[in-house]
Amino acid sequence: MREETDAVGLTIGVDIGGTKVLGGVVDSAGDVLAQTRRDTPAQDSSQTADRIIEVIQELAAAHPVDAVGIGAAGWIDATRSTVQFAPNLAWRNEPLREKITAAVGLPVVVENDGNAATWAEFQFGAGHDADSSMVLFTVGTGIGGGIVINGGLIRGTNGIAAELGHMTMVPGGHPCGCGRNGCLEQYASGNALVRFAKADARAHPELAEQLLALAGGDPDAIRGHFVTQAARLGDTVATGAFEQIGRWLGVALADIVQILDPQVIVVGGGVIDAGDLLMKPARASYEEQLAQRGRLPVAEVRPALMGNLAGVVGAADLARV
Repeated sequence: MREETDAVGLTIGVDIGGTKVLGGVVDSAGDVLAQTRRDTPAQDSSQTADRIIEVIQELAAAHPVDAVGIGAAGWIDATRSTVQFAPNLAWRNEPLREKITAAVGLPVVVENDGNAATWAEFQFGAGHDADSSMVLFTVGTGIGGGIVINGGLIRGTNGIAAELGHMTMVPGGHPCGCGRNGCLEQYASGNALVRFAKADARAHPELAEQLLALAGGDPDAIRGHFVTQAARLGDTVATGAFEQIGRWLGVALADIVQILDPQVIVVGGGVIDAGDLLMKPARASYEEQLAQRGRLPVAEVRPALMGNLAGVVGAADLARV
């Protein structure tokens, strides 16, 4: 964990997703002192910027803040100023830092949302006791993440490193939204969980009684929260779907250990709310994959601790780095 050596006081973190703009005032200990949100007009880049400005101005009017950090789901350039591409927002080469700075009169840093969440977990969350390295996998609708090495985020030459969800797991496998086939995101994400559950419920309805009951008897109506509910009731198809995504996630965690040898691996994102339904098979797969390493130490796999505020806290803290 980085020692606090700067003089920056309160900062604002803004987490921008496809449905919400969430902002918070954050102190140097990572505590959120106030927060506010707006809906995201995802198809209008100008209106999205307006909502961000509204959030910042509302928070800054009530608190003496020194800087702003913005976490956005997309590819951010190496200077942390331009959103080159955002899959769920209408941003294409958007000079976001310039726009927001001009409107609010504060220093602004723009960062990928996965990097922002990673920084929050490294500084204040599940990786707070790591002094050098950590990897975060965020398992939600898709899969994102971030990498910390030698106490700093790895952004890559063009600012778009650590797209962990787009490592190829199955060459020629299921098509991915990124344009490739067989990405981890297609085998270990929330979308994959639902896809596996639907397929198995169609093939073996007698093993999916609780799951199909929640979905009104229609496999096509199965949603992620139904799979979690049914798995907690012991539904065979639902628990099997978690075992499938957990197995693939464990393979990816083991690959990261072989490449980076981090101190800690953290698993976050919405699917982590399922707890051991995901973490137990993921850890089992991870340990199986690394069994031949024998007595060599390997990173501990931990659930994330920062929850839905990880992006806000991480972006705010990056504004003070």
